[in-house]
Amino acid sequence: MLRESKGNMYEWVTHTWNPIKGKCPHDCSYCYMKRWGEQKPLRLDEKELRTDLGNGNFIFVGSSTDIFANKTIETISPHSIEAVLRKMREYDNSYLLQTKNPKGVLWFKSHLPENTVVCTTIETNRWYPEIMKGCTSTAMRAYWITKIGKPCYVTIEPIIDFDLAQMVELIKICNPVQVNIGADSGNNNLPEPSKEKLLALIEELKKFTTIARKSNLERILR
Repeated sequence: MLRESKGNMYEWVTHTWNPIKGKCPHDCSYCYMKRWGEQKPLRLDEKELRTDLGNGNFIFVGSSTDIFANKTIETISPHSIEAVLRKMREYDNSYLLQTKNPKGVLWFKSHLPENTVVCTTIETNRWYPEIMKGCTSTAMRAYWITKIGKPCYVTIEPIIDFDLAQMVELIKICNPVQVNIGADSGNNNLPEPSKEKLLALIEELKKFTTIARKSNLERILR
């Protein structure tokens, strides 16, 4: 089902579409999907391939699970993911694909619609295993997203305590069109940077990209 976007991080996204459903393999401790209880196993919802995606829309595909996670690709056949991408190419839309495993996108690079933006999450330069669990490291995310050859966005949400110089370097490697920054809005008790460190990061990033600040960031900046 094509749904109108209700989020406020990507103001240019008009709709979301989730043809692949189920528990995200990353299992991040802060995942907003956990508020809905236990998720079903990953699966391609075949009826979604009959969805009319319209034209002139900007659609966030896979907003509820990472369709390019390693375990997604192992669980959902590559042919099924190719079918999703084929469906996207049938319409004159722009698409956002967000993943913590940009290397997985490379498997399907030749199948991506022309007007595709790829976004990765880099919430910190550090590794917090109890928080990030099954994710690819942020260093690997930064490396692989540069190989895709599509416009890149970076999301720092929820922002987690970081090392300033290393964090700036990671984001710079991505060469993002825009960096979206937001705080933890789910009361997950995450380690967060100080106001001073966050402001320093914003100032450094503004030297080479556009910054979009989510309203929930004001809690840290007060």
